[in-house]
Amino acid sequence: MTGKAVTAVKFCGITRLEDALEAAALGADALGFVFHRPSPRYIEPSRAAGIAAEVRRRFGDEARPFPGPAGRGRRPALVGVFVDEDPEVILAVASRCGLDLFQLHGDEGPEDCRRLSGERVVKAFSPRDRGDLERIDLYPVRAVLVDARDGDRRGGTGRTADWDLARAVAGKRPLILAGGIAPRNVAAALSAVAPAAVDVNSGVEEAPGVKDREKMAALLAAVRAWEGEGR
Repeated sequence: MTGKAVTAVKFCGITRLEDALEAAALGADALGFVFHRPSPRYIEPSRAAGIAAEVRRRFGDEARPFPGPAGRGRRPALVGVFVDEDPEVILAVASRCGLDLFQLHGDEGPEDCRRLSGERVVKAFSPRDRGDLERIDLYPVRAVLVDARDGDRRGGTGRTADWDLARAVAGKRPLILAGGIAPRNVAAALSAVAPAAVDVNSGVEEAPGVKDREKMAALLAAVRAWEGEGR
């Protein structure tokens, strides 16, 4: 296959081996493990390590770049989601679980990203106005994720992000769009924002941390259909 750019898909909040394997078999580009205890999708590092090891065993050691071109890597990238965690703790969890990328979902600053090697960092933001977009430019990271925030809840809220602000980010940085994305609205989100990737959590679940295979398949099919129709 060539390195043709396609919209990458990440399923986040993985807590069960069967969901990880189904997502990988369906063609997901990345799997997210939430290491933030207050989250209903929190997973212990020991359990995540076991799931990651089995994904590697079945789908290979080479991860797909996320976000990145198609046709490279047999298995999904493994992403750890952290909120205001000490970088040394993040690196220890990453080593234990074999994580490819770190997704920072708190109030981390640019220096925190540098300490973790920015090329492996996805930084999440919930911009409220265009003034917030200037702050994003200061971060030396692989990609920017735009999500919706609901009070103290950092992601997985089911609320829709501000697509206008997200599109402004997509014009300058590799963008991962999150926030209320589901099979029913992913094509509209792609048309409105044109992100490099989408990050989906509650939109493909039966319950927090329990993925629905049919919903995952439907979302992936909707993304590919949108691409096939000429974007």
